[in-house]
Amino acid sequence: MVVGVSASMLGVGAGPAPGEASLIARDAPIALVIDQSSGQVLFSKDADRRFVPASMTKIMTTYVAFELMDEGRIKPDTVFEMSDEAAKEWTGQGSRMFLEAGDRVRVADLLTAITTISANDATIMLAEGSLGSVSRWVERMNAEARRLGMNNTRFGTPNGWPDEGRTFTTAADLAKLTRALIERHPEEYRQYYGKSEFGYNGIAQSNHNPITGVVPGADGVKTGYTNHAGYGFVGSAKRGDTRIVMVVGAMGSSRDRAEVSRNLVEWGFDGFQRKSLFGKAAVVGQAEVQDGDRFSVDLTTSHPVVLACPSRSACEQDATIRYRGPLRAPIEKGEHVADLVVATPGLPDTVIPLEAADKVEQASFPRRVVNGLAGVFR
Repeated sequence: MVVGVSASMLGVGAGPAPGEASLIARDAPIALVIDQSSGQVLFSKDADRRFVPASMTKIMTTYVAFELMDEGRIKPDTVFEMSDEAAKEWTGQGSRMFLEAGDRVRVADLLTAITTISANDATIMLAEGSLGSVSRWVERMNAEARRLGMNNTRFGTPNGWPDEGRTFTTAADLAKLTRALIERHPEEYRQYYGKSEFGYNGIAQSNHNPITGVVPGADGVKTGYTNHAGYGFVGSAKRGDTRIVMVVGAMGSSRDRAEVSRNLVEWGFDGFQRKSLFGKAAVVGQAEVQDGDRFSVDLTTSHPVVLACPSRSACEQDATIRYRGPLRAPIEKGEHVADLVVATPGLPDTVIPLEAADKVEQASFPRRVVNGLAGVFR
């Protein structure tokens, strides 16, 4: 069922035109820019093309760690010990914090090493210490990917080390993961991401993130590189109430990656004006209900809806409620039952989940008969 909600929300401003993003990203085989709060796609270039994420895999490893913290299975001050086998396998293997067999390290330090210096050995120590083995950790990574709807992603390692193509993802899936990381674990994100350097055993190493400390508001997220994968980056920055998430992949050099990433983030902020459509818990519309103790249910959003319009021209947005209806009772309060689809000229449609504002019980048999008769004459 399709229901029109709003027909014209106009705005005129000045700033870079959306078309400029294609020029900015001309050297990026894969690129994506989204607005964090709504998931609105501001620019997309082969965002559903599968590629090798390399160390961007570690975003999922930190996500799993944060989930385990929420479950109470590990804590920041939990201490793990580096096994002899892991120390032997990962000595000299890419970026690392130079862990040795028998080293005892807190989870907080392992996570900081992973997010700041991309420590491969720290991911293995975290995986083995938390869930008993790397294989169990990878299983959890893939389970979380399925829960998040990362349908074009598979993980074969905790750290993105070359694994003959078993690990792959897309820019769209990495953006989905990053949005979930920031929304579900904001405190942990602030605590562990955005550091400029990390030191262990007297060895100080710098973060290779090309935007943190350079682009105002930048606070993450993760670079990736192998000879096969090329240079990639997932970045994020926040200014005021607006957060931009961007992804580039399969680039030819770290210099190009840095330049494109910085320019795409700036464009994401400067090229648009933000318009508030609905506040948190505002009633957006109604959906018809069948076999319930009422004929309809109010539809709301779980957070304020703010969407972007290109700054250089008048912007008319059309919003439509879509659902398979009538809905069938029972319906739980907060259940995702419909979508708000907003069309913005020059941009892909934005789909915003709508929830039932109240619980709808299944009607008694006599009430269902009455409702059925009433429906005939409505």
